[in-house]
Amino acid sequence: MKKVEAIIRPERLDKVSAALLEGGYNAMTVTEVKGRGAQKGIALQFRGKEIVVDMIPKVKIEIVIGDGSVDDIVGIIRANARTGRNGDGKIFVYDIEKCLGVRSD
Repeated sequence: MKKVEAIIRPERLDKVSAALLEGGYNAMTVTEVKGRGAQKGIALQFRGKEIVVDMIPKVKIEIVIGDGSVDDIVGIIRANARTGRNGDGKIFVYDIEKCLGVRSD
């Protein structure tokens, strides 16, 4: 089993979520996060002053799936989260040793 973790722009979440659902992947966990990468923050204008926002709001999607579905999931996320600008995000893939349900044995 694998865990796919994608950190993307918040405004792309609906598009990515709909594409994953259409692809047959309905289980996911979504968390609002903040961070920075290559863009190193952004500068905004507020009342004539420049304000540097160091930590940019992002969304983290977590999905645990079988090994054979990794390329499909990554492809769906990349195709639907990409804008072509800095800050589009990152995708991480981890090995999962065990996955257990809380309610069932």
